[in-house]
Amino acid sequence: MDPRRVLSIVLAGSPGKRLDPLTADRAKSAVPFGGVYRLVDFSLSNLGNSGCRRICVLTQYKSHSLDRHITTTWRLSSLLGDYVTTVPAQQRLGPHWQAGSADAIYQSLNLIHDDQPDVVAVFGADHVFQMDPMLMIDQHVASGAGVTIAGIPVPRMQATGFGVIQAGRDGTTVEAFLEKPADPPPHPGSPDEACASMGIYVFTTEVLIEALRRDAADSESKHHIGENIIPMLVRQRSAELYDFQENFVPGADPLAPAYWREMGTLDAYFDAHMDLCAEQPAFDLYNDRWPILAGGPAQPPAKFEPPVSAGRDGAHFGCAINSVVSGGVIISGGVVRDSVLSPGVRVSGQARVERSVLLHNTRIGQHAVVENAILDKNVTVADGARVGVDKEHDQARGFVVSPGGITVVGKGRLIAP
Repeated sequence: MDPRRVLSIVLAGSPGKRLDPLTADRAKSAVPFGGVYRLVDFSLSNLGNSGCRRICVLTQYKSHSLDRHITTTWRLSSLLGDYVTTVPAQQRLGPHWQAGSADAIYQSLNLIHDDQPDVVAVFGADHVFQMDPMLMIDQHVASGAGVTIAGIPVPRMQATGFGVIQAGRDGTTVEAFLEKPADPPPHPGSPDEACASMGIYVFTTEVLIEALRRDAADSESKHHIGENIIPMLVRQRSAELYDFQENFVPGADPLAPAYWREMGTLDAYFDAHMDLCAEQPAFDLYNDRWPILAGGPAQPPAKFEPPVSAGRDGAHFGCAINSVVSGGVIISGGVVRDSVLSPGVRVSGQARVERSVLLHNTRIGQHAVVENAILDKNVTVADGARVGVDKEHDQARGFVVSPGGITVVGKGRLIAP
Protein backbone atom coordinates (compact mmCIF):
# COMPACT_ATOMS: atom_id res chain seq x y z
CA MET A 1 0.00 0.00 0.00
CA ASP A 2 1.08 3.56 -0.65
CA PRO A 3 2.04 5.05 2.76
CA ARG A 4 0.32 8.26 1.69
CA ARG A 5 -3.02 6.41 1.97
CA VAL A 6 -2.32 5.80 5.67
CA LEU A 7 -3.28 8.18 8.47
CA SER A 8 -1.40 7.47 11.69
CA ILE A 9 -2.86 8.41 15.07
CA VAL A 10 -0.58 8.36 18.11
CA LEU A 11 -2.41 8.27 21.44
CA ALA A 12 -0.44 10.53 23.78
CA GLY A 13 -3.04 11.68 26.29
CA SER A 14 -2.33 9.24 29.11
CA PRO A 15 -1.42 10.74 32.51
CA GLY A 16 0.81 7.75 33.29
CA LYS A 17 0.07 7.76 37.00
CA ARG A 18 2.17 4.62 37.60
CA LEU A 19 5.25 6.56 36.43
CA ASP A 20 4.80 9.23 39.09
CA PRO A 21 6.85 11.29 40.02
CA LEU A 22 8.25 11.33 36.46
CA THR A 23 4.78 12.30 35.23
CA ALA A 24 4.03 14.85 37.94
CA ASP A 25 4.87 17.68 35.56
CA ARG A 26 4.64 16.12 32.10
CA ALA A 27 2.62 13.71 29.98
CA LYS A 28 3.73 10.09 30.04
CA SER A 29 4.74 10.22 26.37
CA ALA A 30 7.02 13.20 27.10
CA VAL A 31 9.07 11.36 29.74
CA PRO A 32 12.76 11.30 28.69
CA PHE A 33 14.28 7.95 27.77
CA GLY A 34 17.69 6.66 26.77
CA GLY A 35 19.53 9.92 27.36
CA VAL A 36 18.32 12.06 24.46
CA TYR A 37 14.86 10.77 23.51
CA ARG A 38 11.32 11.08 24.76
CA LEU A 39 9.03 8.07 24.79
CA VAL A 40 6.90 9.41 21.93
CA ASP A 41 9.99 9.48 19.66
CA PHE A 42 9.95 5.69 19.25
CA SER A 43 6.49 5.47 17.67
CA LEU A 44 7.10 8.60 15.60
CA SER A 45 10.48 7.33 14.37
CA ASN A 46 9.08 3.95 13.36
CA LEU A 47 6.23 5.58 11.46
CA GLY A 48 8.50 8.13 9.81
CA ASN A 49 11.14 5.57 8.81
CA SER A 50 8.48 3.42 7.17
CA GLY A 51 7.12 6.29 5.09
CA CYS A 52 3.94 6.85 7.14
CA ARG A 53 4.37 10.59 7.56
CA ARG A 54 0.84 11.86 8.04
CA ILE A 55 0.67 11.68 11.79
CA CYS A 56 -1.72 13.15 14.36
CA VAL A 57 -0.65 13.02 18.01
CA LEU A 58 -3.68 13.22 20.30
CA THR A 59 -2.86 14.96 23.57
CA GLN A 60 -4.66 15.90 26.77
CA TYR A 61 -2.79 15.56 30.08
CA LYS A 62 -0.12 18.18 30.93
CA SER A 63 0.82 18.40 27.29
CA HIS A 64 2.95 21.56 27.19
CA SER A 65 6.38 19.89 27.12
CA LEU A 66 5.10 17.27 24.66
CA ASP A 67 3.64 19.94 22.36
CA ARG A 68 6.89 21.91 22.49
CA HIS A 69 8.98 18.83 21.76
CA ILE A 70 6.93 17.78 18.74
CA THR A 71 6.66 21.33 17.41
CA THR A 72 10.43 21.91 17.56
CA THR A 73 11.66 18.40 16.69
CA TRP A 74 9.15 16.79 14.34
CA ARG A 75 8.89 19.37 11.58
CA LEU A 76 8.34 17.55 8.27
CA SER A 77 8.20 19.09 4.82
CA SER A 78 4.64 19.85 3.77
CA LEU A 79 5.59 19.83 0.09
CA LEU A 80 4.40 16.23 -0.30
CA GLY A 81 1.71 16.45 2.36
CA ASP A 82 3.84 15.12 5.24
CA TYR A 83 3.14 16.34 8.75
CA VAL A 84 3.31 15.52 12.44
CA THR A 85 0.80 17.59 14.37
CA THR A 86 -0.44 17.61 17.94
CA VAL A 87 -4.20 17.64 18.41
CA PRO A 88 -5.39 18.66 21.89
CA ALA A 89 -8.70 17.58 23.37
CA GLN A 90 -11.13 19.94 21.62
CA GLN A 91 -14.54 19.10 23.14
CA ARG A 92 -16.00 19.08 19.64
CA LEU A 93 -18.90 16.87 20.72
CA GLY A 94 -19.77 18.57 23.99
CA PRO A 95 -18.31 20.00 27.19
CA HIS A 96 -16.38 16.91 28.27
CA TRP A 97 -12.81 15.68 28.02
CA GLN A 98 -11.64 12.46 26.39
CA ALA A 99 -13.22 9.56 28.26
CA GLY A 100 -10.86 6.92 26.87
CA SER A 101 -8.69 6.04 23.88
CA ALA A 102 -11.67 5.29 21.63
CA ASP A 103 -13.40 8.49 22.67
CA ALA A 104 -10.21 10.44 21.94
CA ILE A 105 -10.35 9.29 18.31
CA TYR A 106 -14.13 9.69 18.11
CA GLN A 107 -13.85 13.32 19.22
CA SER A 108 -11.28 13.84 16.46
CA LEU A 109 -13.09 12.12 13.60
CA ASN A 110 -12.72 15.33 11.63
CA LEU A 111 -9.06 14.38 11.15
CA ILE A 112 -10.07 11.18 9.39
CA HIS A 113 -12.78 12.87 7.34
CA ASP A 114 -10.34 15.57 6.22
CA ASP A 115 -7.52 13.17 5.25
CA GLN A 116 -9.74 10.40 3.79
CA PRO A 117 -7.21 7.57 4.28
CA ASP A 118 -7.75 3.96 3.26
CA VAL A 119 -6.46 2.70 6.60
CA VAL A 120 -5.81 4.22 10.01
CA ALA A 121 -2.81 3.06 12.05
CA VAL A 122 -3.20 3.62 15.81
CA PHE A 123 -0.08 3.60 17.98
CA GLY A 124 0.57 4.15 21.65
CA ALA A 125 3.15 6.75 22.64
CA ASP A 126 4.80 4.94 25.55
CA HIS A 127 6.50 1.95 23.93
CA VAL A 128 10.21 1.34 23.31
CA PHE A 129 10.64 -0.70 20.13
CA GLN A 130 11.73 -0.80 16.51
CA MET A 131 9.18 -1.77 13.88
CA ASP A 132 8.36 -1.30 10.21
CA PRO A 133 4.61 -0.51 10.36
CA MET A 134 4.21 -0.97 6.61
CA LEU A 135 4.77 -4.72 6.93
CA MET A 136 1.80 -4.90 9.30
CA ILE A 137 -0.27 -2.59 7.10
CA ASP A 138 0.43 -4.70 4.02
CA GLN A 139 -0.73 -7.85 5.85
CA HIS A 140 -3.86 -6.03 6.96
CA VAL A 141 -4.78 -4.94 3.45
CA ALA A 142 -4.08 -8.39 1.99
CA SER A 143 -6.22 -10.12 4.64
CA GLY A 144 -9.29 -7.93 4.24
CA ALA A 145 -9.69 -7.73 8.02
CA GLY A 146 -11.45 -4.84 9.71
CA VAL A 147 -8.66 -4.52 12.26
CA THR A 148 -5.22 -6.08 12.66
CA ILE A 149 -3.71 -6.23 16.15
CA ALA A 150 0.03 -6.44 16.78
CA GLY A 151 0.90 -9.13 19.32
CA ILE A 152 4.02 -10.50 20.96
CA PRO A 153 4.50 -13.60 23.14
CA VAL A 154 5.20 -12.90 26.82
CA PRO A 155 5.43 -15.25 29.82
CA ARG A 156 1.91 -16.14 30.96
CA MET A 157 2.62 -14.98 34.51
CA GLN A 158 3.36 -11.49 33.13
CA ALA A 159 0.44 -11.36 30.70
CA THR A 160 -2.09 -10.42 33.38
CA GLY A 161 -1.08 -6.78 32.90
CA PHE A 162 -1.83 -6.74 29.15
CA GLY A 163 -4.65 -7.23 26.74
CA VAL A 164 -4.30 -10.87 25.64
CA ILE A 165 -5.05 -12.14 22.14
CA GLN A 166 -6.41 -15.65 21.68
CA ALA A 167 -5.78 -16.73 18.10
CA GLY A 168 -7.51 -19.54 16.22
CA ARG A 169 -5.92 -22.62 14.75
CA ASP A 170 -4.78 -20.69 11.68
CA GLY A 171 -2.67 -18.48 13.95
CA THR A 172 -4.11 -15.23 12.64
CA THR A 173 -7.87 -15.10 13.21
CA VAL A 174 -8.55 -13.53 16.61
CA GLU A 175 -11.12 -15.58 18.50
CA ALA A 176 -11.02 -13.66 21.78
CA PHE A 177 -9.48 -10.50 23.20
CA LEU A 178 -9.19 -10.44 26.99
CA GLU A 179 -8.26 -7.26 28.86
CA LYS A 180 -5.81 -8.09 31.69
CA PRO A 181 -7.15 -11.60 32.38
CA ALA A 182 -6.41 -13.36 35.67
CA ASP A 183 -5.69 -16.61 33.78
CA PRO A 184 -4.30 -15.73 30.33
CA PRO A 185 -4.90 -18.36 27.64
CA PRO A 186 -1.70 -19.95 26.29
CA HIS A 187 -0.24 -18.99 22.94
CA PRO A 188 -0.69 -21.77 20.33
CA GLY A 189 2.32 -24.07 20.42
CA SER A 190 3.78 -22.37 23.52
CA PRO A 191 1.86 -23.29 26.70
CA ASP A 192 4.05 -21.14 28.97
CA GLU A 193 3.44 -17.98 26.96
CA ALA A 194 0.49 -15.78 26.11
CA CYS A 195 0.11 -13.39 23.19
CA ALA A 196 0.06 -9.82 24.53
CA SER A 197 -1.46 -6.97 22.60
CA MET A 198 1.12 -4.26 21.91
CA GLY A 199 -1.46 -1.50 21.69
CA ILE A 200 -0.75 -1.14 17.96
CA TYR A 201 -3.70 -1.46 15.58
CA VAL A 202 -4.39 -1.04 11.88
CA PHE A 203 -8.03 -0.35 10.97
CA THR A 204 -9.84 -0.21 7.69
CA THR A 205 -11.20 3.33 7.81
CA GLU A 206 -14.89 2.58 7.36
CA VAL A 207 -14.75 -0.19 9.97
CA LEU A 208 -13.12 2.11 12.52
CA ILE A 209 -15.62 4.93 12.00
CA GLU A 210 -18.62 2.61 12.37
CA ALA A 211 -17.17 0.95 15.48
CA LEU A 212 -16.48 4.32 17.09
CA ARG A 213 -20.03 5.50 16.42
CA ARG A 214 -21.53 2.37 17.90
CA ASP A 215 -19.28 2.62 20.94
CA ALA A 216 -20.14 6.29 21.49
CA ALA A 217 -23.84 5.37 21.56
CA ASP A 218 -23.26 2.69 24.23
CA SER A 219 -23.78 4.31 27.63
CA GLU A 220 -22.20 1.32 29.40
CA SER A 221 -18.96 1.43 27.42
CA LYS A 222 -15.70 2.68 28.90
CA HIS A 223 -14.81 3.97 25.43
CA HIS A 224 -11.41 2.26 25.30
CA ILE A 225 -9.99 0.63 22.19
CA GLY A 226 -8.71 -2.45 24.02
CA GLU A 227 -11.70 -2.96 26.29
CA ASN A 228 -14.50 -2.06 23.88
CA ILE A 229 -13.62 -1.53 20.20
CA ILE A 230 -11.44 -4.61 19.71
CA PRO A 231 -13.83 -7.05 21.47
CA MET A 232 -16.66 -5.64 19.32
CA LEU A 233 -14.74 -6.38 16.11
CA VAL A 234 -13.64 -9.79 17.41
CA ARG A 235 -17.30 -10.72 17.87
CA GLN A 236 -17.86 -9.68 14.27
CA ARG A 237 -15.04 -12.04 13.18
CA SER A 238 -13.28 -9.02 11.72
CA ALA A 239 -10.01 -9.06 13.69
CA GLU A 240 -6.65 -10.59 12.78
CA LEU A 241 -3.35 -10.99 14.60
CA TYR A 242 -0.03 -9.62 13.38
CA ASP A 243 2.95 -11.47 14.84
CA PHE A 244 5.49 -8.83 15.82
CA GLN A 245 8.23 -11.47 15.79
CA GLU A 246 7.91 -11.54 12.00
CA ASN A 247 8.63 -7.82 11.68
CA PHE A 248 12.09 -6.86 10.46
CA VAL A 249 13.68 -3.46 10.01
CA PRO A 250 16.66 -2.74 7.74
CA GLY A 251 20.00 -2.96 9.51
CA ALA A 252 18.73 -5.11 12.38
CA ASP A 253 20.31 -8.41 13.39
CA PRO A 254 18.01 -11.07 11.85
CA LEU A 255 18.82 -13.46 14.71
CA ALA A 256 18.03 -10.99 17.50
CA PRO A 257 14.67 -11.50 19.24
CA ALA A 258 12.00 -8.87 18.68
CA TYR A 259 12.19 -6.13 21.32
CA TRP A 260 9.17 -4.27 22.66
CA ARG A 261 8.66 -2.80 26.10
CA GLU A 262 5.68 -0.89 27.43
CA MET A 263 6.71 1.83 29.87
CA GLY A 264 3.77 1.20 32.17
CA THR A 265 5.64 1.13 35.48
CA LEU A 266 8.75 2.61 37.05
CA ASP A 267 10.37 -0.83 37.12
CA ALA A 268 9.67 -1.37 33.41
CA TYR A 269 11.16 2.07 32.68
CA PHE A 270 14.27 1.27 34.73
CA ASP A 271 14.70 -2.23 33.29
CA ALA A 272 14.51 -0.91 29.73
CA HIS A 273 17.35 1.48 30.52
CA MET A 274 19.41 -1.37 31.94
CA ASP A 275 18.81 -3.22 28.67
CA LEU A 276 20.61 -0.38 26.91
CA CYS A 277 23.63 -0.74 29.21
CA ALA A 278 24.19 -4.46 28.66
CA GLU A 279 27.37 -5.57 26.88
CA GLN A 280 25.12 -7.02 24.19
CA PRO A 281 22.12 -4.65 24.33
CA ALA A 282 18.73 -6.25 23.75
CA PHE A 283 17.69 -3.06 21.99
CA ASP A 284 19.96 -1.50 19.37
CA LEU A 285 19.93 2.29 19.38
CA TYR A 286 22.83 2.32 16.92
CA ASN A 287 21.08 1.02 13.80
CA ASP A 288 21.73 3.89 11.41
CA ARG A 289 19.47 2.33 8.76
CA TRP A 290 16.46 2.61 11.07
CA PRO A 291 17.34 5.44 13.46
CA ILE A 292 15.38 6.54 16.48
CA LEU A 293 15.25 10.27 15.90
CA ALA A 294 15.56 12.96 18.53
CA GLY A 295 15.91 16.71 18.79
CA GLY A 296 16.97 19.14 21.44
CA PRO A 297 19.62 21.82 21.88
CA ALA A 298 23.11 21.15 20.61
CA GLN A 299 25.49 19.84 23.27
CA PRO A 300 29.28 19.54 23.25
CA PRO A 301 30.78 16.04 23.42
CA ALA A 302 30.94 14.22 26.74
CA LYS A 303 34.09 14.84 28.77
CA PHE A 304 36.05 12.66 31.21
CA GLU A 305 38.60 14.36 33.45
CA PRO A 306 40.31 14.14 36.84
CA PRO A 307 38.67 15.94 39.75
CA VAL A 308 39.45 19.65 39.98
CA SER A 309 41.40 19.13 43.20
CA ALA A 310 43.76 16.63 41.54
CA GLY A 311 45.10 19.03 38.93
CA ARG A 312 46.34 17.97 35.52
CA ASP A 313 48.28 14.98 36.81
CA GLY A 314 45.45 13.55 38.93
CA ALA A 315 45.37 9.76 39.01
CA HIS A 316 41.61 9.37 39.31
CA PHE A 317 40.14 10.18 35.95
CA GLY A 318 36.40 10.01 35.48
CA CYS A 319 35.19 6.85 33.79
CA ALA A 320 31.98 5.22 32.61
CA ILE A 321 31.66 1.43 32.24
CA ASN A 322 28.81 -0.27 30.38
CA SER A 323 26.96 3.03 30.37
CA VAL A 324 25.17 5.35 27.94
CA VAL A 325 26.62 8.86 28.22
CA SER A 326 24.99 11.76 26.39
CA GLY A 327 26.51 14.95 25.05
CA GLY A 328 27.21 17.70 27.52
CA VAL A 329 28.06 15.27 30.34
CA ILE A 330 31.23 15.87 32.39
CA ILE A 331 32.54 13.12 34.68
CA SER A 332 35.25 14.65 36.87
CA GLY A 333 36.94 11.80 38.67
CA GLY A 334 33.76 9.90 39.45
CA VAL A 335 32.94 6.33 38.43
CA VAL A 336 29.77 5.46 36.51
CA ARG A 337 28.69 1.86 35.95
CA ASP A 338 25.64 0.39 34.21
CA SER A 339 23.89 3.74 34.02
CA VAL A 340 22.29 6.15 31.55
CA LEU A 341 23.29 9.82 31.75
CA SER A 342 21.22 12.46 29.97
CA PRO A 343 22.65 15.73 28.59
CA GLY A 344 24.18 18.16 31.07
CA VAL A 345 24.82 15.69 33.90
CA ARG A 346 27.83 16.38 36.14
CA VAL A 347 29.57 13.72 38.25
CA SER A 348 32.18 15.04 40.68
CA GLY A 349 35.35 13.52 42.12
CA GLN A 350 35.16 10.25 44.04
CA ALA A 351 31.42 9.99 43.38
CA ARG A 352 29.94 6.61 42.44
CA VAL A 353 26.91 6.12 40.18
CA GLU A 354 25.78 2.54 39.64
CA ARG A 355 22.70 1.06 37.96
CA SER A 356 20.98 4.41 37.74
CA VAL A 357 19.20 6.73 35.30
CA LEU A 358 20.15 10.40 35.58
CA LEU A 359 18.00 12.82 33.62
CA HIS A 360 19.02 16.23 32.30
CA ASN A 361 21.30 18.51 34.33
CA THR A 362 21.53 16.29 37.39
CA ARG A 363 24.46 17.16 39.66
CA ILE A 364 26.33 14.51 41.67
CA GLY A 365 28.60 15.95 44.36
CA GLN A 366 31.97 14.74 45.58
CA HIS A 367 32.01 11.38 47.39
CA ALA A 368 28.26 11.00 46.72
CA VAL A 369 26.74 7.57 46.00
CA VAL A 370 23.79 6.92 43.67
CA GLU A 371 22.69 3.36 43.00
CA ASN A 372 19.50 1.65 41.80
CA ALA A 373 17.87 5.03 41.31
CA ILE A 374 16.13 7.29 38.81
CA LEU A 375 16.81 11.00 39.26
CA ASP A 376 14.61 13.41 37.31
CA LYS A 377 15.84 16.67 35.80
CA ASN A 378 17.81 19.21 37.84
CA VAL A 379 18.25 16.99 40.91
CA THR A 380 21.29 17.82 43.03
CA VAL A 381 23.00 15.17 45.15
CA ALA A 382 25.10 17.05 47.68
CA ASP A 383 28.70 16.16 48.56
CA GLY A 384 28.76 12.92 50.54
CA ALA A 385 25.04 12.25 50.10
CA ARG A 386 23.70 8.78 49.32
CA VAL A 387 20.53 7.83 47.48
CA GLY A 388 19.24 4.40 46.55
CA VAL A 389 21.44 2.71 49.15
CA ASP A 390 19.00 2.62 52.10
CA LYS A 391 15.44 2.23 50.84
CA GLU A 392 13.79 2.88 54.21
CA HIS A 393 15.75 6.11 54.56
CA ASP A 394 14.77 7.08 51.01
CA GLN A 395 11.08 6.58 51.78
CA ALA A 396 11.43 8.56 55.01
CA ARG A 397 12.78 11.47 52.94
CA GLY A 398 9.68 11.37 50.74
CA PHE A 399 11.22 9.61 47.73
CA VAL A 400 9.28 6.97 45.81
CA VAL A 401 10.59 3.41 46.02
CA SER A 402 9.21 1.09 43.35
CA PRO A 403 8.11 -2.51 44.01
CA GLY A 404 11.40 -3.58 42.42
CA GLY A 405 13.44 -1.50 44.84
CA ILE A 406 14.27 1.48 42.61
CA THR A 407 14.42 4.89 44.30
CA VAL A 408 12.85 7.65 42.20
CA VAL A 409 13.47 11.35 42.92
CA GLY A 410 11.32 14.04 41.32
CA LYS A 411 12.42 17.17 39.50
CA GLY A 412 14.63 19.71 41.17
CA ARG A 413 15.07 17.99 44.52
CA LEU A 414 18.13 18.54 46.70
CA ILE A 415 19.44 15.35 48.32
CA ALA A 416 21.35 16.24 51.47
CA PRO A 417 23.89 13.97 53.24
